[in-house]
Amino acid sequence: MAQNHPSPGLAREAIGLREVLFQSITHMAPAAAVAFSIIVGANFAGGALPLSVMLAMVGCLLVAVSIGQLSRRLPSAGGFATYAARGLHPAVGFLVGWGYAFVEPLVAPLLFLIFGNVVASTLNQEFGWSYDTWWVVSAVAAAVLVFVLGYFGIRLSTGAGTLLGLFEILVFAALAVTLIVQAGEANTLAVFGTGFAGVEGFAGLSGVIAGSVYTILAFIGFEAAAPLAEEARDPRRTIRLAVVYSCLGIGLFYVLTTYAATVAFGPERFAEFPLSGNGNPWDALARGAWGAGWVLVFLAIANSAIANANASANAATRTWFALGRIQVLPRPLAHVNPRWRSPDVAVVVQFVVGVAVAVWLGLQYGPLPAFALVGTIVTA
Repeated sequence: MAQNHPSPGLAREAIGLREVLFQSITHMAPAAAVAFSIIVGANFAGGALPLSVMLAMVGCLLVAVSIGQLSRRLPSAGGFATYAARGLHPAVGFLVGWGYAFVEPLVAPLLFLIFGNVVASTLNQEFGWSYDTWWVVSAVAAAVLVFVLGYFGIRLSTGAGTLLGLFEILVFAALAVTLIVQAGEANTLAVFGTGFAGVEGFAGLSGVIAGSVYTILAFIGFEAAAPLAEEARDPRRTIRLAVVYSCLGIGLFYVLTTYAATVAFGPERFAEFPLSGNGNPWDALARGAWGAGWVLVFLAIANSAIANANASANAATRTWFALGRIQVLPRPLAHVNPRWRSPDVAVVVQFVVGVAVAVWLGLQYGPLPAFALVGTIVTA
């Protein structure tokens, strides 16, 4: 009688601090967050948005330290489900696990929609290509790329994430420095006070606090290193450092880029920034500062969507793997590819879910309304 051999476990000690750090960084999608998320806060904080960013960073750092301490004690692919089950009660862990297992897989289709919209809009604007055709092609291509990175193992996936993350950060940091230099005498520390928070109905500190809400959304993802605990070297140390360092590092990056945009555009009228440049204000800033170099900013934003989708797929599939292993989810999700040591069934399911949700909702409502719909579900 043939024996049933259990599938091997995940690739133990396959990745180090650098890869785990960029798992968290790319899940935050720093370039896309700067271009789409944080600037919404200007509707409330006006020219005091840099102060909103700093307040959000402090709050998120407190959370990051707490998550780091939990990961130090409970390194597991189950991540938050394990923390809640061991720290509070198994029933709470059960609910948290189900919630995370449902929401995290929706992040990838959200990013496929962003990627499809960014690429199709640019191709339509520059070359007149059909937007309706190319957003679908681009979204599916993004899903295929993320599937390939995930299927062939955590080393390939996180290695690619490291390169993608470095590119988007360097491009936006370089643009920010350029804008600050070009601003000259317009540079001012007054944007870190409440003097420019004069939006109607949200004057002063209330506007700053309201603006920080959108910056907090831009920080979501620093905790995504936790599900890689079973594949990281020295996970009790590595996960803790990755969560805290990514939160602090990208927080400072957000402060730099938001300050640059504020002084370049003008803090006294910064509430108008989100709708400037035909709804793509960072594109307008890049064209004004770099000319043809705007292409680098376009690539950084598109790259950011891919990197974020890749990181979210890593987190989702490891969570499914952990829950499948204890049979909270179907047991096949715990299957591991014997060669690549990836949770291959979970990777395939994530690919199917990502394509189906992105394309179906995009065709029903259009990529941007669908993006808003999925984003509301994910952040609720």
